[in-house]
Amino acid sequence: MTDTDHLTADDAARARHTADRFREVYGAAPAGVWAAPGRVNLIGEHTDYNDGFVMPLALPHTTLAAAAPRTDGVLRVHSGDGSGGGQTVELRLDALRPAADGGWAGYPAGVAWALRDAGLPVGGADLHYESTVPVGAGLSSSAALEVATALALDDLYGLGLTRQRLAQLAQRAENAFVGVPCGIMDQTAAACCTDGHALFLDTRDLAQRQVPFDLAGEGLRLLVVDTRVKHELGDGAYAQRRAMCERGARALGVHALRDVPYAHLPEALDKLAATDEEPGGGKGDGGPGTAAVVRHVVTENRRVEEVIARLDAGEARAIGPLLTAGHASLRDDFRVSCAELDLAVEAAGAAGALGARMTGGGFGGSAIVLVEETDADAVAVRITEAFAAAGHTAPRIFPAVPSAGARRLV
Repeated sequence: MTDTDHLTADDAARARHTADRFREVYGAAPAGVWAAPGRVNLIGEHTDYNDGFVMPLALPHTTLAAAAPRTDGVLRVHSGDGSGGGQTVELRLDALRPAADGGWAGYPAGVAWALRDAGLPVGGADLHYESTVPVGAGLSSSAALEVATALALDDLYGLGLTRQRLAQLAQRAENAFVGVPCGIMDQTAAACCTDGHALFLDTRDLAQRQVPFDLAGEGLRLLVVDTRVKHELGDGAYAQRRAMCERGARALGVHALRDVPYAHLPEALDKLAATDEEPGGGKGDGGPGTAAVVRHVVTENRRVEEVIARLDAGEARAIGPLLTAGHASLRDDFRVSCAELDLAVEAAGAAGALGARMTGGGFGGSAIVLVEETDADAVAVRITEAFAAAGHTAPRIFPAVPSAGARRLV
């Protein structure tokens, strides 16, 4: 089933362009074109691998995959955004192995591997990609690539996967094949978000709720500030934070930090204080202490619940301080911010924004800023001026419009 009756003019043009490029690369027409979006996370950062709560929304920026099946067990992938240097990467499905350094092609290859490893009858394919999701900006370009690939293979081979199962297999590709220990949020957002909503996801039982988030209707705008500082989640810092969360859960005798009630956080921190080198946060090497990562996860889960309560009450403006509090926690307790992200948040606040925080894994990437629609341009100018004054590369600033998840275009 396609969504051609609902395509925007831009989506239709991009689908045609992607199909045309497929023909140029492979010499034949594709069987279809599929899309999966990038995302920003409104609130709930580094909670997904702790069985916690998250609240992402899909962006209008998407990765498109044009695809056609093959009968020879070969997977060929080609990118139109320069990732592959214009070269087609050819792989044999029966030779795919996890942890091989395949560069960007490892992501679609990992999806094919995960589907086959799950016992699904996936054969070869030719795939060509075109993307408008900024790479390295903390907007889940990798999840968009994975989910677009999974959806294309699902349709090509009639697998009949639910969107949540598709997201789980895409996550397994990134975890087990590429080697990045990400949680389930990014792939679920790419697969399951809906237009005009933020997605409340309980990452323990995968229960979902689409929360209306009509920014324009309330005279608000959510800006994305891409700092242009590239992050690399595979460099060890992300894995180290995840390991510390697991260490904290073990020390507290719980399955995951989700199981530490907010009301009992002081007692939990007291229990950790006896063993943590520096319970307030630092361990001398710039990283957080166990108590600090526990404090972030427990309070961040609470912030997700408070954001939902305010949105349900029709008080969207009141979520601003919760966003800013979340940034302070990520900066001071979890220690995954950077100078550019901090500056974006500080400059936004000084310019009158309702709230702001980093979004994504951290160590670079993007921040989000909630503003009155009438103030959006002025806030963007102030942030850009602050970056120039600090000698940073000019940020890319654009609105985050809650958009649709993965879908077949043609």
